[in-house]
Amino acid sequence: MTKATADLLYSQEHEWVFQLSGNRVRIGISDYAQKQLGDIVFVENPEVDGEVTANESMGTIESVKAVSELFSPVSGTVVTVNELLEDEPALINEQPYEDGWLIEVEMSNPEELKELLSENGYQEFIREEE
Repeated sequence: MTKATADLLYSQEHEWVFQLSGNRVRIGISDYAQKQLGDIVFVENPEVDGEVTANESMGTIESVKAVSELFSPVSGTVVTVNELLEDEPALINEQPYEDGWLIEVEMSNPEELKELLSENGYQEFIREEE
């Protein structure tokens, strides 16, 4: 699924959220984050039916440079995990907004989306971080 990054919301931990329908969202890491990490070699996602909590760890991502925690931008139940990443974690480097997504979540509190950054807000946040 190709989407304009303008349709995404971002966390300050560099995860993106795309609202699929209703309370269901797709989560991945930003292009900026994958570039900072370098070549990604492994992803540990939460299990399907597992619970994730906004701003808390939901797994890890390993690159040739480091192992980093993944933080959920929203709370809810994991409904789908991107199984392509088991054999091809480099998809995150190649297509962070398409085939490189991480999980889909049925949100328990859609109000949390209001805490996330727009594309412009995220770009400003990155400039301030650098």
